[in-house]
Amino acid sequence: MSKYDGEEILVVPRALLDELGSFDGLTTDVERYLPSLLDPERNFFMDRAAAEDDPSHKQLIPYALFRHEGRYLHYVRGKAGGESRLHAQGSLGIGGHINPVDTREDHLGRATYMAGVAREIEEELVLEGDHPQRVVALLNDDSNPVGQVHLGVVHLFELESAEVSAREEALAELAWRTVDELRGGLYENLESWSRFCVDALEGFRPAGQPV
Repeated sequence: MSKYDGEEILVVPRALLDELGSFDGLTTDVERYLPSLLDPERNFFMDRAAAEDDPSHKQLIPYALFRHEGRYLHYVRGKAGGESRLHAQGSLGIGGHINPVDTREDHLGRATYMAGVAREIEEELVLEGDHPQRVVALLNDDSNPVGQVHLGVVHLFELESAEVSAREEALAELAWRTVDELRGGLYENLESWSRFCVDALEGFRPAGQPV
């Protein structure tokens, strides 16, 4: 029995990414991709157990970064995390899958997606104060088995308060890090999506405006 039995997750056909313009790494051309990815006519819920081994579909994954006064939230993925292939790697991204429980009146549109983003963050972090956000990039890495079946949507949150704590053991060693620290000794242990983000931090549009 698969640990994913019964779970359904939001996916898009890999062919849609190819149609829009496949890329390797990170792109900040959000408007080229996001409207189509969140078009209810172009995405659908799929059995996760099947999706994890099916590179003909991309699981749509919100990947939220958190910034406070120029520093970024960093953690190490603990053994309790859902994706065993990423254990012990450093990360800046908080997020997960969009599930049917997130469905809103637009069914598979932007409101459903954003409800999933909010739920994932609420499940994993305790945040104090305001935290406006913006979608700043998309991530694709076909160089490894995890990346081949996932497509990341990067959200940048600007936190009013540095008071943040983890709700899950999977988020170990939670700490605020400077850009220099992320590009220094921490860099080599970052998962690929976080390395792409660290390389592109200066190119991200400021948070603080609606997504």
